[in-house]
Amino acid sequence: MEFDDDVIACAKTVERADPERFAAVMAAPLAARARLFPLYAFNVEAARAPWVTQESMIAEMRLQWWRDALEEIGKGGPARRHEVVSPLAGVLDAEGAALLVQSLEARRWDIYRDPFEDQSHLERYIEQTGGHLMLVAARLLGARQRAAALDLGYAAGLAAFLRAVPELESRGRVPLVDGRPEAVAALARGGLARLARARAQRADVPTAAALAAWQAGPLLRLAVAQPGRVAAGQLHLPLLRQRLRLIWQAASGRW
Repeated sequence: MEFDDDVIACAKTVERADPERFAAVMAAPLAARARLFPLYAFNVEAARAPWVTQESMIAEMRLQWWRDALEEIGKGGPARRHEVVSPLAGVLDAEGAALLVQSLEARRWDIYRDPFEDQSHLERYIEQTGGHLMLVAARLLGARQRAAALDLGYAAGLAAFLRAVPELESRGRVPLVDGRPEAVAALARGGLARLARARAQRADVPTAAALAAWQAGPLLRLAVAQPGRVAAGQLHLPLLRQRLRLIWQAASGRW
């Protein structure tokens, strides 16, 4: 797949809306970037669809538009012309499209103010958003095993979700089933356990896909050690440490 105008537009979308993931893609080989940018541009669009309006019906319609586009891709026929859908159709197969449809279903939670039903519902949301995104990215780069990519994506998704807790609360959502520090620490420990399980099968996840999880381990360890940072909006790493970690992972192939 080449860097045509659509892929360049996808790259610009990711650069504006998700600069940390953009940095991870730019650390990957050129051929991988051309396949990952359409996927991550889709993720940007899907993630913000529930938030661009306060009208739940309009938000539902926006998610349905993306679901319809994915179903067109999954059927293998012509997909609608769109700067994200068109290049995505060039790399995505039916299984990948189905995984992303499930991620859209999970994102319906973002539209409404209902809390998660229980801890299992929260963990399923993280797996179907972060986990599925990593799994599709890994498959785009040739992976055929599911478990390690799902575990790695869950860990990365959880770290991102914990960073977003204050913003979600400011928008009237109830992101945590139990917001006590000890419960937050336990949730983060669960993410670290899945990260360790993924690392035990590191060869099953292409490095270019795994780079998107470059901050997962340090952020989850920070949430375990200092869970109060989550509510305070202080779950982040120093910029220099971020950059050095990404450079090391890209050069070493270890994560």
